[in-house]
Amino acid sequence: MPEKKQKKNIENNEISKKIDKEKHEEILKIYKEIKEGIEKAIKGYKKAWKGTEKEVFAEMAFCILTPQSKAKNAWQAITTLVENGLLYNGNPEEIVEFLNIVRFKNNKSRYLAELRELMTKDGKLQPKKILSEIGDTFEKRKWILKNIKGMGLKEANHVLRNLGFGENIAILDRHILRNLKALNVISEIPKTITEKKYYEIEEKMKEYSKFSKIKMDELDLVLWYKEAGEIFK
Repeated sequence: MPEKKQKKNIENNEISKKIDKEKHEEILKIYKEIKEGIEKAIKGYKKAWKGTEKEVFAEMAFCILTPQSKAKNAWQAITTLVENGLLYNGNPEEIVEFLNIVRFKNNKSRYLAELRELMTKDGKLQPKKILSEIGDTFEKRKWILKNIKGMGLKEANHVLRNLGFGENIAILDRHILRNLKALNVISEIPKTITEKKYYEIEEKMKEYSKFSKIKMDELDLVLWYKEAGEIFK
């Protein structure tokens, strides 16, 4: 047996021993039931990357608003800011008036204005052009972490997933972590997640993804759906 295949079999055997079989079967069942919705969502993410510079910027701005806030509220706030034009030309004092439905609105209004400045090149908003010039998904993630205020690993991965680059990364929010723990993919949910710990959990989720034959971006949606009962951004 080739060494690579043998190693994969060993890894699968190790995962098989520790995985909660009942929870695993439940995940497979949900995946089968919502596969059509998952495929539609992922096509939507890839389509988002083909959108206008303003549309790509709105996706990035959305992920600035999500920490400690409901995703639906964050998207509602972004939709309002797009409609009134403040997302593209408002100052923090103007933007903050429309962020009452998200937490830490003062910080986030500043982050949005700073994001717009960062994503402006030659006097034009060009997030797509700027991100396109930065290597692969992991290089993009590194750049986001280094340069965009208000984004940690979870938010950086969320942005990349929502722009169609989610095949090899994990958005480790509470829904995902809770399910990884229930499956025995991880032994506990850390109280705080350092960068090192995030990457460790991400690798474990990748192992489970291979074992279950559910791609990472699909698995994220399955685990989210199991907790929230819907597929959302």
